[in-house]
Amino acid sequence: MAYEKIGFIGAGKMGEALMSGIIAARSRKASDIAAYDASDQRLAQVGRALGIAPAKSNKDVVKTSDIVFLAVKPNIVPDVLSEIRSAVTAKHLLVSIAAGVPLAAIEAKLKPKCRVIRVMPNTPCLVGATAAAFALGAGATSDDAKTVASLLEAVGIAFRVEEKLLDAVTGLSGSGPAYIYVAIEALADGGVRMGLPRDTALKLAAQTVLGAAKMVLETGQHPGMLKDAVASPGGTTIAALQVLEDRGFRAALIAAVQAATKRSKELSQ
Repeated sequence: MAYEKIGFIGAGKMGEALMSGIIAARSRKASDIAAYDASDQRLAQVGRALGIAPAKSNKDVVKTSDIVFLAVKPNIVPDVLSEIRSAVTAKHLLVSIAAGVPLAAIEAKLKPKCRVIRVMPNTPCLVGATAAAFALGAGATSDDAKTVASLLEAVGIAFRVEEKLLDAVTGLSGSGPAYIYVAIEALADGGVRMGLPRDTALKLAAQTVLGAAKMVLETGQHPGMLKDAVASPGGTTIAALQVLEDRGFRAALIAAVQAATKRSKELSQ
């Protein structure tokens, strides 16, 4: 991968998380990343925190970058694209993380044959643990896909999918951290209910989720097999699992992914 400079249009939470992750992974130096945000205060805050170069405008970001991340709210994407259209050339790769904005809508606002990739990351990229997926626009190349995959994999894992599947990705991994935060909080509450100190219970719960996830990813075993290995006959775990089944734990998670996917589709209309 050529050593391209990166620009961010938008320095909100997700943009900052990606910038921070890329820098932490040493995929790029802070000095090789430029950013602009409509909020001077926000831009100054992120600039101080990460050491990136604040740009003077959205167009300035494009002019000084090879890869441009479009990290703004979906409702202002059309205005931003109209502003930068004249500055986007064949050398640029535009990477959109604007949720629910289709590739066709982005490409329609740019010059013909512009290279665009749409990405659905999630906030754990801030700690190098994103779960992301991306889809290529009509003008994007296989090399562009490798470039984006490399950047995302510096802060987690990434999969190339068809654009029609990005809504499902949003429902699963895009919104998914919130489901797990609720689970961690609830597990900690259970520990507190049974007498554990709050701080101890919370750390045990979070580490348990982390450890279970690492077991799935690093052993390659199906989670059902790993679950069975913990659930001894007549033991504590199988008693707890029966309660989860009785309370609809699985069904609730499946329904949550479905609801978020449906909402993502609605927002993209």
